[in-house]
Amino acid sequence: MLNPSIDSLLQKIDSKYTLVTVAAKRAREMQEHNDCGVEQPVSHKCVGKALEEIDAQLLKYEPSEDNNQK
Repeated sequence: MLNPSIDSLLQKIDSKYTLVTVAAKRAREMQEHNDCGVEQPVSHKCVGKALEEIDAQLLKYEPSEDNNQK
């Protein structure tokens, strides 16, 4: 995957694992509702479009307090 780069994505979301989870969840939503926040996405697949949304800061992730407590 060349665009968006993993380095630019990791500046928006704190870890690769969180990035994968958020992108996968958004891709599933995109498949169900057939919507994309990016005007002209480079990717044809939903996961790529979700990553483009994250890179464009249209999709954000904020950790919940429950995830930080053990």
